[in-house]
Amino acid sequence: MTENIKPKEATSIINSLIGGVVPKIGVQHITVGRSEEINAVVKALEDVKNGHSMVKFWIGDFGSGKSFMLHLLNTIALKQKFVIANADFTPENRLYSNDGKAVALYTALIDNIAIQTKPEGGALQTLLEKWIEQVITRTAEENNISLLNIRNEQYMPLIENNIMKTINEITEVGGFDFGTVIVKYYEGYIKDNEQLRRNAIKWLKGEYRTKTEARQDLGIREIIHDLNYYDMLKNFCKLFVTMGYSGFLINLDEAINVYKISTSVMREKNYEKILTIYNDCFQGKVSHLFFNFAGTRDVLENQRRGFYSYDALKTRLETNKFETAEIRDFAQPVIRLFPLNHNEIFVLLQKLKAIFDFNYKSEIDITNEEIHQFMEEIFNKPGASEFLTPREVIRDFLNILNIIRQNPSVDKNKLFKDVKITDERPSSVSLNDIDEL
Repeated sequence: MTENIKPKEATSIINSLIGGVVPKIGVQHITVGRSEEINAVVKALEDVKNGHSMVKFWIGDFGSGKSFMLHLLNTIALKQKFVIANADFTPENRLYSNDGKAVALYTALIDNIAIQTKPEGGALQTLLEKWIEQVITRTAEENNISLLNIRNEQYMPLIENNIMKTINEITEVGGFDFGTVIVKYYEGYIKDNEQLRRNAIKWLKGEYRTKTEARQDLGIREIIHDLNYYDMLKNFCKLFVTMGYSGFLINLDEAINVYKISTSVMREKNYEKILTIYNDCFQGKVSHLFFNFAGTRDVLENQRRGFYSYDALKTRLETNKFETAEIRDFAQPVIRLFPLNHNEIFVLLQKLKAIFDFNYKSEIDITNEEIHQFMEEIFNKPGASEFLTPREVIRDFLNILNIIRQNPSVDKNKLFKDVKITDERPSSVSLNDIDEL
């Protein structure tokens, strides 16, 4: 049950799940009961790899596995040679704003850019240097200059011209500034000027707040801000594809924080941005781009403040009327996730027991019958049917394993009976979230 798992993955899985969050790596080792969803993901990634673009909305109740599916999607995409980026919507991060909250979301995405060799993020610098090396090699071949000599400063204009030429060919809005900053990074790369490279990265991450500061540091008269960051994401997508990557996968979790935006006008502006992304992807205005949004049913269906409150989104996101709980359509933009059933949770706990033992080089004395006993105790507690989520079951199970590991003589039956049920669901919209007049 622990075949092919790496020690780093095992540690990430155990530590993250005990902490109540989805592990960044290794989720494929704890995947249970999602075969149809996985098949849909593989098909969607193949379409994007072939030049299409896609938007998916992962909708489900708290604890139904939305974040888990996004992480699993990352794992599959990395193996398919996609560049990926993840960010959560928060009160300070959103798709549209006029006070820096949209560019803050962009910065979070660029910070978290990942590739297969750097799956935990922070891969922007690696990607830039890989692309620059490709341009250097191509320029050397075109001008019959050796790879050693092409790095001399006398040939910098040749490389810079090729960088700008390539960027201008693949980009549209903001391409000149985008290319100029990459040229600056190249200069820092060749001259070993760390500060110049940092300034270029700072600009590409949208961290300059004033044009004056950017002009002083880089000679650039523009910055990435709330209104143009989406164009930069599309520019990055095109750049990654020219490097040989399959596409750019962007995951945006916790859409409840868009739903909770207090003013209806600002909320609708954010929904309008989602609509723009949706239309761009499905009308073929962009290629090799895959956006994923994750949220609860209220985020989608609430007629007053959810996606359905914005008519243009509602018409696009309404569920296939022929779909039922038994007959699913995973090709539509909205994929509804249902919590794991008891049999699937049992298999998951078995897997976690094996990973736990592998991680701690232990052999915890818990049988399959005792796993069943633990499940019966926790699922029969008062409030379990209303409040209990797989996250809490998993965390309690791993906490019990930790107690047994450190206290082998402890009474397991007593531990099972001591399990308590708490309501871990986020509170609904508070009074502060009521629409302002």
